[in-house]
Amino acid sequence: MDTKIIIEQFEQEYPTLAKSYKEILKQQYELFASKMLDYGISNIAQGTALETPEEKKFSLTAIFIRINDKMSRWKNMLMKNQTPKNETLLDTYKDLTNYAIIAQLVDQDKWKK
Repeated sequence: MDTKIIIEQFEQEYPTLAKSYKEILKQQYELFASKMLDYGISNIAQGTALETPEEKKFSLTAIFIRINDKMSRWKNMLMKNQTPKNETLLDTYKDLTNYAIIAQLVDQDKWKK
């Protein structure tokens, strides 16, 4: 089935979900842009040029560690039924989403200016 048709059908059948998903994507992009201006591109590249398979693997490993930290925090909050004291669980979800997108950008050799 054509992607355009799938999207049209989805938006007709699930208008609230479609609208909400798009709103979250916009918020994610705004957060990503803000953090990129704070951190810069070398943060994810781990000081490398991301030109070799080893540099890419190093960067993806660092992203995995960041994601694992967020997942561990999420799990800990759920298992202990605790209220977060610093950042909210929503902040954790947002970070996880952006790290997953960043991993795709690195993997596809698109992590560059």
